[in-house]
Amino acid sequence: MDFVILFRDDMQSVFGPLDWLPIPDGKIHRFHVPGDASGTHNGAYQLYLNWIAWGWFGTWKDGKWHNWRSRKPANRLETQLIDQRIKRAQRDREAEQHKHQQAAAKNANRLWSQAQPAADDHPYLSRKRVKAYSLRRDGDVLLVPLIHDGLLVSLQHIFPDGSKRFLFGGKTTGCCSLIGTIQPGQPLYICEGWATGATLHAETGAAVACAMTAGNLLLVAHHLRRQHPNAVLIVAGDDDRITEGNPGRTAAKKAADILGCGLIFPPWSGAEPLTLSDFNDLANWRAAQ
Repeated sequence: MDFVILFRDDMQSVFGPLDWLPIPDGKIHRFHVPGDASGTHNGAYQLYLNWIAWGWFGTWKDGKWHNWRSRKPANRLETQLIDQRIKRAQRDREAEQHKHQQAAAKNANRLWSQAQPAADDHPYLSRKRVKAYSLRRDGDVLLVPLIHDGLLVSLQHIFPDGSKRFLFGGKTTGCCSLIGTIQPGQPLYICEGWATGATLHAETGAAVACAMTAGNLLLVAHHLRRQHPNAVLIVAGDDDRITEGNPGRTAAKKAADILGCGLIFPPWSGAEPLTLSDFNDLANWRAAQ
């Protein structure tokens, strides 16, 4: 029985068709995940063939890891072997991730120091009708700083056509891009995208932490609450009305429920197209009327 093929079959059940075979050498290998941006290698796997064939795979993009084995352990000794491999794999992943995050942070600081202040007339900012605030640019690419514990740890690149890409290997979990200054007793909004945050800041004057993704809202909000316990935390969620499960609303409500903080969504009148999902969409739609 070809366990390499079976392992790839399990990977394909998650990622879709893969036109290559995993290498069963017990080392961590990275790969391009179908559907990700060209040139990225967010996927990773590790495969052993000795004794019970066993491995894991997943993507650094969402941090979801899947274990695979050729059969169930037949006795306690085999169970202990698998448990040891799982623990070792977790240590390997953490070490690999730390190495890439350190390299990305160094690269982010180099790019940021060499970049120029962004102008409000950048094509992306013009379409979004927001100011550049503290963004910088590398040529025609906007650089959005991702901060963790006051340190620049990574960047998001925004291209003129609106496409976005995080710096390879950079830390994103619990990181945010801050617009404005956090003040005790004053609102601190937590939102997803940077343009949404710029719109909220322009409309309220309050500090806004842009978590970049729905799945990062809770982690960012929880981290900032520990750092700024006297700020008035408000989650400003996206409302993905035509997306199954409405991930924006679901994640925002979950974060607010767990933290017991404020929660707002775009105040739709009912006349707006259902394709609009965030505060920036709403502001632009109103401006165009």
